[in-house]
Amino acid sequence: MRWRIAIVAAAALTGAAVCFCAGAALAGEPGNPGTCDGSTPEIVDCLMAQRAHWDRELTIAYQEAMKSAGPDQKVKLRDAERAWIKYRDANCAYYLAGEGTIARINAAACFRDMTKRRAEELSSGGAGPDNPGKEDRD
Repeated sequence: MRWRIAIVAAAALTGAAVCFCAGAALAGEPGNPGTCDGSTPEIVDCLMAQRAHWDRELTIAYQEAMKSAGPDQKVKLRDAERAWIKYRDANCAYYLAGEGTIARINAAACFRDMTKRRAEELSSGGAGPDNPGKEDRD
């Protein structure tokens, strides 16, 4: 199934907002949008649509983590999430500042990949067997 979705992603670049406004065509089912290929605008649109999927997953994981967190943890999680968003935006703005049209692809892939990793981290409960730092200790 192919469907179109509007995406707006902002990144901070020397104090100014950079905006991708993409109408993205997805292939496959939601959550498994397939590969991104074609022209630069098509690749960027696809990557941003995949990022939108992972952004929804991140929102769900964050909300679940907040539900199960204690009062002190909620404050720390909120602060960490705000700091992470600033870091992600600044990090991906670095790629966007590159030269040529590949910079747009690199920035869109950065947004998608970082958002996916954060969603997976929060949905797994943070550190664990695959995430050192939260293993059981005797």
